[in-house]
Amino acid sequence: MQTSIWNQLIASLPNPHFLQTYEWAQVKAKYGWKPIYLLWFDKSFQSYTPDQLVPLDQLDVHAACLVLKRTVFSRLAQPCILYAPKGPLLDWSNESLRDRVLDDLQSFAKKQGAIFLKIDPDVVLGTGVPASEDERVDNGGQVVMSELKRRGWRYSSDQIQFKNTILIDLCTSEDEMLTRMKQKTRYNIRLADKKGVTVRIGTKADLPMLYKMYAETSVRDGFVIRDEGYYQTVWQTFMQSDQPDTEPLIAEANGGVIAAIFVFYFARRAYYVYGMSREAHREKMPNYLLQWEAMKHARSRGCLVYDLWGAPDEFNESDSMWGVFRFKEGLGGQVVRTLGAWDYAPNAFRYQIYSEILPRVLDVMRSRGKQKTRQAIGGA
Repeated sequence: MQTSIWNQLIASLPNPHFLQTYEWAQVKAKYGWKPIYLLWFDKSFQSYTPDQLVPLDQLDVHAACLVLKRTVFSRLAQPCILYAPKGPLLDWSNESLRDRVLDDLQSFAKKQGAIFLKIDPDVVLGTGVPASEDERVDNGGQVVMSELKRRGWRYSSDQIQFKNTILIDLCTSEDEMLTRMKQKTRYNIRLADKKGVTVRIGTKADLPMLYKMYAETSVRDGFVIRDEGYYQTVWQTFMQSDQPDTEPLIAEANGGVIAAIFVFYFARRAYYVYGMSREAHREKMPNYLLQWEAMKHARSRGCLVYDLWGAPDEFNESDSMWGVFRFKEGLGGQVVRTLGAWDYAPNAFRYQIYSEILPRVLDVMRSRGKQKTRQAIGGA
């Protein structure tokens, strides 16, 4: 399926996401996943492979879903796992359409011989920090969650994406965006400027340097990243696309690079996905200036929302994301809590076995990943 056709289709649906784009499918296809494109029309449901063309002017699409398929090795059979990152895309408040889509997804999973199908659509359960004055419950999201439970879907122990995030409204003036921020955040933005920090848009020539800084950040802050080839594939695939798109914003001081972020753009929405920094010059507060520049860039490109990509599962100091959350919270956004990832398992026994083995495999892979990253940047 041609990139422009698929991306135009999903951009017209509610809550389109860059992880549902043709480009993301092509990235994952290089790492063992087979993309399958699902479309729901007025009275039918069809699946497509990437090489099948669909005339855009002949379609009346009500829902869509990019599903990634991966075969799991077995001596007796070749079962698979299915994952729809941030999908399916539809009007979840439309009960009849929701029933159709879930019915078809469950049948599709069975026909594919799947151990499970994982979905994590941006269905909002509520806004604001729980138990705060700003907390609001979304009844529509609660209905969807109840429906999934009734159908036998299970809240997944393996949450691939962040289920909570912070969204910044860009449909205001720059002065209003600054006013929404916490006083300390505004101060640090001005401080970075006074200390000579500047921000520029990066190019492909910067990517090797940015990966090395990302690796340094992961070792310092204790999180696991993939090898350089993976990030080069992601960044270059999106940088050479018109829509979706990504650009690195690079902060410099004293003639050198000190921090950077990658912002992805799709369907009038911007996403802060990767952030990296050096140990030196952190007192110059480059990350504050980077986020402010990202907000202005996104607004100038016609984006309505800036997604800060991640908030804690539990909103207390024990959560590993608490420090990052406090930084993001200062930027003046709204906490949005979503459904998270849910699994449909046609065969409960196979799902149980897989669920017991997977965490052990992931622990080993994470340990190896940390060691490889240290070796790649010359560490112990």
